[in-house]
Amino acid sequence: MKCRHCSQPLTHKFVDLGYAPPSNAYLSADQLHAPEVTFPLRVMICDTCWLAQNEDFTAADDVFSPDYAYFSSTSSSWLQHAKSYCEMISGRLGLTADSFVVEIAANDGYLLRNFVAEGIPCLGIEPTESTALAAEKIGVPIWRRFFGEETAGTLIESWRQADLICGNNVYAHVPDINDFTKGLAVALKLGGVVTLEFPSLMSLMRDFQFDTIYHEHFSYLSLTAARRIFASCGLRIFDVECLPTHGGSYRIYGCHDTDARSDTKNVQALLDEEQAFGLTELDTYREFQGKIERIKDDLLLFLIQQKRAGKKVAAYGAAAKGNTFMNFSGISTDLIAFVADAAPSKQGKWMPGNHLPILPPADLVAYRPDYVVIFPWNIAAEIVQQQVAIRENGGRFVIAIPELAVLN
Repeated sequence: MKCRHCSQPLTHKFVDLGYAPPSNAYLSADQLHAPEVTFPLRVMICDTCWLAQNEDFTAADDVFSPDYAYFSSTSSSWLQHAKSYCEMISGRLGLTADSFVVEIAANDGYLLRNFVAEGIPCLGIEPTESTALAAEKIGVPIWRRFFGEETAGTLIESWRQADLICGNNVYAHVPDINDFTKGLAVALKLGGVVTLEFPSLMSLMRDFQFDTIYHEHFSYLSLTAARRIFASCGLRIFDVECLPTHGGSYRIYGCHDTDARSDTKNVQALLDEEQAFGLTELDTYREFQGKIERIKDDLLLFLIQQKRAGKKVAAYGAAAKGNTFMNFSGISTDLIAFVADAAPSKQGKWMPGNHLPILPPADLVAYRPDYVVIFPWNIAAEIVQQQVAIRENGGRFVIAIPELAVLN
């Protein structure tokens, strides 16, 4: 395999999580007894450009299918995050009814609905039919496409170049990151701004967030790598923010490399921090596997102890995070009875690989578990607040990352 960005041969393994099905490939009842396709889940690190990347085994069409079950609007905290962003960026860029905003991977309209409400023209680019339909139902215009340089060319012919291009949690999801970034350069108006949010590789490593590794994530990004990719496509990252979302994310601000605006001090400060952490040293990556295996062992030991003690254990959040953790650890219904999730699109299905049934949250309350393992740990506080009945019945919540903890 060669690096997706710089084409150098990849010889350094970062993480090996064994074999797993695509994390969002939820199963229907008639699929439970059929053969299930799994792919190696391994991450390599390029010691030329420092892009961490999954091995080439899955294609975007395999993981972003028409019935894709992830709907961004399920999380109230994420909806507030999107609203706050729209208010901030509209003020910062002075967006008006004469502006044009494009969101790549618009999902169910969770973000663009804020621009629609303010009368700012916008367009969502979204390849998955299930989420595109949900967005259109709330008045968000959607163009069903995967984004890249060719799509960007058609975009400006049919519409126009964008004053703002935004993309939340999409940059890590594209198999051809060079083509995607070239598309940004084509679709962006001179003087316009690109903002992309993506989980931070440094946060992943610092807090041992190996469960954010799955086939939908083709890349795991640092500012060091993203800046180089942008520069190769005629773009420049002129500002960056560190966000608490998804356990630690970056929001990068990009412009054309001919743009007159100066870089903020945030850019060099974060580059220096990444270098001090060791993101440009191979030894930093070689030490990671042993650390995550200890986290896996800690949760397995806890679950086995609860089983032997006769305790009832369920989980909350049929998230990709949980699938990665459970399939890496070999956890199934012998240790966790089921997983509850608020998304109707997932209820009545089964988790891929481990085959935990996905039930509504009301069933979790009725089950009266002694422990509930929260797999989407990044919104644990929101889940605990919503599921207050669990505690009232004597149940307790558990997270496994960055370390095993029974929440008070």
